Amino acid sequence: MKILDRYILSRFLFNFISCFSILMIIFIFQAIWLFIDDLAGKGLDLWVIGKFLLYYSPSLVPTVLPFTVLLASLMTFGSFAENYEFAAMKSSGISLYRAMRSLIIFMIALGGFTFYFANSVIPRAEFKAYNLKKNIAKVKPAMAISEGMFNDIMEMNIKVEKKHGEDNRLLENVILHKKNARGQNKTVIKAEKGELISSEKSDILKLKLMDGYYYEDHTPSNPQKIEDYPHAKAKFEVYTMNVDLSEVNDVNFEDESYNTYKMYNVSELDYLIDSIALNNSNTVRNFSDNIYKRTGITTLNRNRKPKTKSDTVNAGREQTQKQSAPPQKVQAAILDLVDERKKEQVVDIAISNITNIVNTIDSKKKELQRKDMVLNYYIMAMHSKYALAFACVILFFVGAPLGAIIRKGGLGLPMVVGIGLFLTYHFLGMFARNYAKDASIPPILGSWLSTIVMLPLGIFLTRRATADKGVFDLDSITDPIRKLFERFKKDK
Repeated sequence: MKILDRYILSRFLFNFISCFSILMIIFIFQAIWLFIDDLAGKGLDLWVIGKFLLYYSPSLVPTVLPFTVLLASLMTFGSFAENYEFAAMKSSGISLYRAMRSLIIFMIALGGFTFYFANSVIPRAEFKAYNLKKNIAKVKPAMAISEGMFNDIMEMNIKVEKKHGEDNRLLENVILHKKNARGQNKTVIKAEKGELISSEKSDILKLKLMDGYYYEDHTPSNPQKIEDYPHAKAKFEVYTMNVDLSEVNDVNFEDESYNTYKMYNVSELDYLIDSIALNNSNTVRNFSDNIYKRTGITTLNRNRKPKTKSDTVNAGREQTQKQSAPPQKVQAAILDLVDERKKEQVVDIAISNITNIVNTIDSKKKELQRKDMVLNYYIMAMHSKYALAFACVILFFVGAPLGAIIRKGGLGLPMVVGIGLFLTYHFLGMFARNYAKDASIPPILGSWLSTIVMLPLGIFLTRRATADKGVFDLDSITDPIRKLFERFKKDK
């Protein structure tokens, strides 16, 4: 490697490592701030908290690494241009492409390593972090209760509008569904306030509810008397529940029984995508066959006698007459086949069947949409690994020529420009993924859109920097207008 290549590579690596370290520390502190309510004051060892942050850190790389490449290339080439080092290179016959050669090789190698990291390290770290967080949530029930949604805790399903106080033990506007031995939800409790009371040495959690109502459905032994026992209702000032936490307090932090779409590599995702797609197709096919059979069409010709030639001719003539007749007359002809006193009953049955089928389709539609959304998540997870590797290379070709154009190094203007470009890249990717979740756009496009948008920008900036032109050449716009006015004046 020549001296110039070593010099450019060393300057870039210094900026790259510095930016990556600073950004990782910032994002890790953001993660601590995000999970501070779940981790602090819960009686957890520092080793457990440290392990969680260590496992969580690799999931930050898809956000930090593209930003680092963009910022380091801007700072490096901006500093070269600002200190007239590029001018010295060009006077020696060294072009921008030649100056970037060592870094292009490095970025290609970095892209390959990034794909390996995203395909092997991140899924494993995500697996460890997710399972550790789930196990931490079991240690303290208050940690497992999220505000504004129903949460399963042992035999309870509880919703809390707000948590506050020491260790978030005080609850506001509590709605609690209590399951019986069969897992049925027969008891509903509503309270204005609540409190979680537990002792470190006790396996019993005491839930104290205040100012509320207690509802319970009773199931009589005789189903015919169900209307005689609708439900029981009571008002209370204080109601106390005891929950056995013997299983919860014996938590194994090494338990790894949870899986999500983020925890698989490319080969596993490819297999799962095919399986999920096949399962979704079978679900749709079975549902359509069920609806088709419920219409009763399959039973129309079951017990009919074989048709003679004259029957076939008459049936064809009747079919032609029905097709040429208005719909109202066809309906009237069908109803004429039924007794007068049964016509209204036939219409009611038909309307009821149609209504039931429509309701069934509407309820099934949500389930099918959810299945398609799950499939889209897996597709995006697989393509995001490839897109991340290409994004690092493409953002280098955005940052390096742009740094040579703006001719500013350091953390001033390059930082402002880098943040603006990265926010554009990041929010484009975020919006694309959100639209791809519900199939508003193809899931593959949701993973690649931000990278695709940055590709022409990188080509444009590289061409401008190679030709020693600015980002926007106003002379190319004003010169034709000026020449047109000069020609018009000369002709006049």
